[in-house]
Amino acid sequence: MSTMNISLPEALKAFVDEQVLERGYGTSSEYVRELIRKEQDRQHLRGLLLAGAESAPTQPVDATFYEGLRARVRSRAQQ
Repeated sequence: MSTMNISLPEALKAFVDEQVLERGYGTSSEYVRELIRKEQDRQHLRGLLLAGAESAPTQPVDATFYEGLRARVRSRAQQ
């Protein structure tokens, strides 16, 4: 694992220390790693949403679509 040192104003350091204590993290590094993972997930989801928004329309998402989806799920569950 690599090491990264960061400098924080006292108010931000106090906030991080408070979060570590209140949320049960072992260290401030664990808290920061969790924040970074959440940001990675957020960016990944944003990319997926943008790709979906830019994609060509397919079939309408209506009751028929959901009925077909449910049928496919049930069929796979029975296999």
